[in-house]
Amino acid sequence: MLIATAAVLGVVAGTCVGYLVQADREPTALPSLSQPSLAQAKGAGPEPLSAAQDRQVKVDGDLRKLLLSKPSGARKARYATGSDGWLDLAGYAETYKSPAGAFRDLVGDKEFRRAAVTDWQESGAFNVEIRLVQYRQEETGTEAADAADDAYYYAQPDGDYSTDSWPIPGTGDGMAYVHKKPDTSYGVGVYSAEAHAWRGDIAMEIWIYDTKPIPKTKVLDLAKRQMERL
Repeated sequence: MLIATAAVLGVVAGTCVGYLVQADREPTALPSLSQPSLAQAKGAGPEPLSAAQDRQVKVDGDLRKLLLSKPSGARKARYATGSDGWLDLAGYAETYKSPAGAFRDLVGDKEFRRAAVTDWQESGAFNVEIRLVQYRQEETGTEAADAADDAYYYAQPDGDYSTDSWPIPGTGDGMAYVHKKPDTSYGVGVYSAEAHAWRGDIAMEIWIYDTKPIPKTKVLDLAKRQMERL
């Protein structure tokens, strides 16, 4: 018991001595919290991008100006789509095989914003329609890409169509399709071709119709030139 008590008293005494020694010492100064000043760059900052260079300015402007112009000698399409170059939500949904389902999808998941359209007829029965469909992309950021991927399957006409497909140069996953068998539901055989691609928040759609087979060069050329404008 005496030995245990002596040990405890020794520990306590040692602790007290330590505190007394520490109390007699000068306090250690803390390092400065301030940082050395950094040299500032001099001169004017970079010039802001012009409207021609800033893609966001371009795509938030008049979407119709980004559409390809009608070629020289082309005339107005027999069955024009939209009004004054615009295609509203209801009108765009009507271009799908199931308009009601497309309408719900465009309002909900895809967050449709607006659509611009142009169409024309060249020699004979060669008809072209180009749509630029813009989405809000506030959540997932992939609405335009999803629309381009889905468009071929949703808007595909009914019937037995043997289809060839090719990637659109410079678009990553953009695709062009040529249907080799005509649709005879109009009373005359109508061949068709289409192209789907996207850039940013805009999905591009091209539709071509003719009473004779459509060469792939036609649809690929139109798609490539239209995507270059985006």
